[in-house]
Amino acid sequence: MNDWQNRYLVEYLHKEHQQRIVEEIRQIRLEKQIMKSRIYRPGFFARSMFNFANWMISTGKELRQHYEIPAVKCSNTESFAR
Repeated sequence: MNDWQNRYLVEYLHKEHQQRIVEEIRQIRLEKQIMKSRIYRPGFFARSMFNFANWMISTGKELRQHYEIPAVKCSNTESFAR
């Protein structure tokens, strides 16, 4: 091969390598942008079930306080029913 052919080949391969790097960078940026845009936005049903579950939990805690704690306190003292 002539000297100019070697230079041309090296330049061609260098440009091809640069294009691959640029394409990889573009792909990485695109993936990052996609990951940022994936924000979870629950629909009406999911929000309703979440609120219902929280209501059930709070109601259960209130019921436990209402029924279990006084029963424990009453067992240590005399019964009110005489």
